[in-house]
Amino acid sequence: MFCVAPPESEAKMNITKGGLVLFSANSNSSCMELSKKIAERLGVEMGKVQVYQEPDRETRVQIQESVRGKDVFIIQTVSKDVNTTIMELLIMVYACKTSCAKSIIGVVPYFPYSKQCKMRKRGSIVSKLLASMMCKAGLTHLITMDLHQKEIQGFFNIPVDNLRASPFLLQYIQEEIPDYRNAVIVAKSPASAKRAQSFAERLRLGIAVIHGEAQDAESDLVDGRHSPPMVRSAAAIHPSLEIPMLIPKEKPPITVVGDVGGRTAVIVDDIIDDVDSFLAAAETLKERGAYKIFVMATHGLLSSDAPRLIEESAIDEVVVTNTIPHEIQKLQCPKIKTVDISMILSEAIRRIHNGESMSYLFRNIGLDD
Repeated sequence: MFCVAPPESEAKMNITKGGLVLFSANSNSSCMELSKKIAERLGVEMGKVQVYQEPDRETRVQIQESVRGKDVFIIQTVSKDVNTTIMELLIMVYACKTSCAKSIIGVVPYFPYSKQCKMRKRGSIVSKLLASMMCKAGLTHLITMDLHQKEIQGFFNIPVDNLRASPFLLQYIQEEIPDYRNAVIVAKSPASAKRAQSFAERLRLGIAVIHGEAQDAESDLVDGRHSPPMVRSAAAIHPSLEIPMLIPKEKPPITVVGDVGGRTAVIVDDIIDDVDSFLAAAETLKERGAYKIFVMATHGLLSSDAPRLIEESAIDEVVVTNTIPHEIQKLQCPKIKTVDISMILSEAIRRIHNGESMSYLFRNIGLDD
């Protein structure tokens, strides 16, 4: 009797079983850097596909290799033209579905329209619409990172893996911020206090919360629809019945709950797009005696003239991950630094393809993280 040696363990990052195809759905070459890093870590080549815009601005996708019976992973990083980005992803997913792919997994590190996940006045929950479109197109699984609201996972009727970038940002704080033990984690508003608390508890640092800043549209928690009040009439409502009115909110003057004097302040959030609120927080912290100010965020949208405003501000450094390409912004503002998260995305792809548990990637993550 001959004994056949068991195959080597496939725990290494660059070893995958056959039948995996990796596509980048971006027509913008600057958005393909993350895809190339993931492919390099997995030890596979990028799949052959053409994604381009017709003269009439229609998106066209041409898959140039067989995907029949294979696990297809489509990596899509959001460009400045977010609507074109969405159409590229949807069309490629549908093309793989009609080409008889075994499974179609979307790797979308930043989920677009995630800030529109609540009903406001007569608006709509756009992230729910986008989730439905992705599922209808043929997506069978989604890998994303740090959703703006974790409840967005419930908009999908497919599995969603919401990975976390906090381990990489925590590592950056420990290795790159001098004397980080003298730092304090800051929430620029009460809404981001949970995230700040999570960072502070893991680093064994103190926490400070800025309260009373001007309320922006994103923090407006108006739910439902505003209609003009009904004209009081005996037919409409009994004269003796009056519906109590909700007392309007009035924010107090800006205060900082916590001690930041003579210490390094680290502001944490999930998205940095319009930087006005971060600049106001930095000015407040400087007035309270903060020594240095760092801003840490997962998704660096950095729209409009954000790089110029950051360069001219009291902020010493802005640290974001490469879920969104921002090489141009880095050239405009040397204060912007990047943390690479391709490692966790490639490991998630490898585990899903090999049918392994994903729990390793969610170690020590609680409900509030």
